[in-house]
Amino acid sequence: MPADRIEVFAPDGIGEVVEGTDLAALVAPYLADGDVVVVTSKVVSKAEGRVRVGDRDQAVLDETVRVVARRGPTRIVESRIGVVLAAAGVDASNVAPGSIVLLPEDPDASARRIRADLAARDGINVAVVVSDTAGRAWRHGQTDLAIGLAGMLPFESFEGRTDAYGNPLAVTAPAVADEVAGIAEVATGKLGHRPVTVVRGLSDRVLAPGEHGPGARALVRETGTDMFGLGSREAVVAALSGRDQDAFGAPATADDLARALTECGLPASPGDGRVTVAAQPDDLRIAVLAFAHAWRVVDDSGDSATVLVPLS
Repeated sequence: MPADRIEVFAPDGIGEVVEGTDLAALVAPYLADGDVVVVTSKVVSKAEGRVRVGDRDQAVLDETVRVVARRGPTRIVESRIGVVLAAAGVDASNVAPGSIVLLPEDPDASARRIRADLAARDGINVAVVVSDTAGRAWRHGQTDLAIGLAGMLPFESFEGRTDAYGNPLAVTAPAVADEVAGIAEVATGKLGHRPVTVVRGLSDRVLAPGEHGPGARALVRETGTDMFGLGSREAVVAALSGRDQDAFGAPATADDLARALTECGLPASPGDGRVTVAAQPDDLRIAVLAFAHAWRVVDDSGDSATVLVPLS
């Protein structure tokens, strides 16, 4: 159920966080049972000793699993924790010159640890969100989202329900943890030196003590299920080079592949689980489009036709 009223505040006086800082002790004075506490990833990283002295570019490379898109010096990458962020979340702000801050090794584990420590030392049951800043496809600017979570479900699924007009809801699933992280950032601000936010009024969403939920990792789309798993330029390079097959996802339908082939000047017809193309199999366009749609050439039916089937 939606909350009737939400109170959001970012306390002053948190002070500098260094390696070994007890984050639970730091935030406990501001919390009450049923609160949601949002802690920026930077202070979690500082407390966990994730500050390094060295080259930021090399750190980005070390923390990168896969480059999703690149435009000049800007790199959008999949980081080692599975989240897609600019520069793998490596940050050189609000830290001593020459130093960089890496993301926490396991933000969900960090959130669980803070939550458990608060329960043990103060007997309070709260939810914990570890937040970080990210851009969004199609939109300017950035917002905060949840990269770590404990004590609250990351999203609320409305699948199978109906709206007030009786229309069925199929894919509506608000990312509650990201929404909480975003509203917390409004309270903290980027230059306010207030890295902790308390969100009060969501106690009905806080899970029972010891029940942490699936964490923020559940919000990350699996490789191949994201329709934008590669940048537009990078998708062309991947298809031509035969690289990053997984990023293109499961095999497209025969109709979709036939349509794509036809749009590229290769008349094609679907039927009986395969697609027949009115072109020779050595036409590079066939190989590239088949790869991008997770299909493959099985044989040719003569000099002027090629047969494609889905990848198994």
